[in-house]
Amino acid sequence: MLEVAVQMDPLERINFAGDSTFALMLEAARRGHRLWFYTPDHLSLEGGTLSARAREIEVRDEPGRYYELGESRILDLAEADVVLLRQDPPFDLAYITSTHFLERIGPKTLVVNDPAHVRNAPEKLFVMEFSDLMPATLVTRSREAIERFRATHGAVVMKPLYGHGGASVFKVSERDPNFGSLFDLFSVTFREPWVVQKFLPRVVEGDKRILLVDGEPLGAVNRVPAQDDIRSNMVRGGAAAATDLTDREREICAKLGPQLKQRGLLLVGIDVIDGFLTEINVTSPTGLRALTRIGGPDLAPAVLDVIERRLSAMRAGS
Repeated sequence: MLEVAVQMDPLERINFAGDSTFALMLEAARRGHRLWFYTPDHLSLEGGTLSARAREIEVRDEPGRYYELGESRILDLAEADVVLLRQDPPFDLAYITSTHFLERIGPKTLVVNDPAHVRNAPEKLFVMEFSDLMPATLVTRSREAIERFRATHGAVVMKPLYGHGGASVFKVSERDPNFGSLFDLFSVTFREPWVVQKFLPRVVEGDKRILLVDGEPLGAVNRVPAQDDIRSNMVRGGAAAATDLTDREREICAKLGPQLKQRGLLLVGIDVIDGFLTEINVTSPTGLRALTRIGGPDLAPAVLDVIERRLSAMRAGS
């Protein structure tokens, strides 16, 4: 039996029917592992000890009674076998601090995904290392640079660098009278640079979420935007549809896979539109439950298999 601590969002905010973290917890429970739940605001670092006020949690896939919590206690995270780093963005200083904290409990405790590489691979920046696979993309706060980019590429999509879930994603036409107001709004609202990306008209056919486990593509969901929206995120009304991988998408995965595996990014969701890579999601990738709901494979067992193999290898080498 493994001791599995799950760092995640408050339970009252979880949509259990569609939550990937919950899918991983269910699989861990099926294997007889003990689960602990805590939120990142309950982390404490004292000297060399990282602890969390945690509660043992029993989970079941039964609407209305998804979980049952035990008594609260202080859990030394170095005593856990695995910590699942699964709170959702925003990828802000609080998130970054939690990755620094979790680095301190290795090498005995396995953190998934690796906290140092999560910190160093924010979705919309890490992907720029593979710019040859992407649509034309600019990261900037400069109005002059954006206008020059629009003059070259026409219609664009603008989104905050550390945004998530499709929030504040706008299409800006080549000659758009709203651009000035939108630029002013972004300038006041966001301190970080923004991502400006050539608009891909075929997004109406879907934004494909491809799930990679230990660098291998094992499943995909095509997320089709709602009418009158360019955002395909399911929390924004996108609909999940069954899909297969194209040759181009397999090529993208083959280039990414070894680097993801090397960085300890065990569960990753990449986004592909019309054969172009747009994001690499490493913080709290979603899609596991959506994949099974449309008849695809259940990838939670594959994730737990990799975790158990890595723990065995770590202990054999210690």
